Amino acid sequence: MMSKRCKYALKAMVRLARNYNQGFLPTSVIAQDENIPKKFLEQILLELKRAKLVNSKQGTAGGYYLLKSPDDVSLADLYRIFDGPIALTPCVSLNFYEPCTDCVDEESCYLRNELINVREKTRKSMMEATLTAFMKKK
Repeated sequence: MMSKRCKYALKAMVRLARNYNQGFLPTSVIAQDENIPKKFLEQILLELKRAKLVNSKQGTAGGYYLLKSPDDVSLADLYRIFDGPIALTPCVSLNFYEPCTDCVDEESCYLRNELINVREKTRKSMMEATLTAFMKKK
């Protein structure tokens, strides 16, 4: 299940995507438009800034803006930042791989192949779900 932090990050990023190349959006505007608690949103935006997905400008005319095109930011990107691996088990993760302690041999594991299939289908769907795709739905 997607965490509330990840959901709020997605909502904030879609709001920023709607404003792409149109200037800065203050945190207060994003919080109000997307019904996100402002303090929580500030923490989320700082994480997105550390991940180099957004940047900000200080001052009265300042705010946040996307660093990448809405076509180039996916649900998978945000999910990995806030919720970690897409894979259901560490032994099938692409970015967070760890061997399972209860497996004698990964090659003969009867769970692994199907979990790789699940991971790939999930990853593909999440990669296709870009900010642009979310903007089309309302």
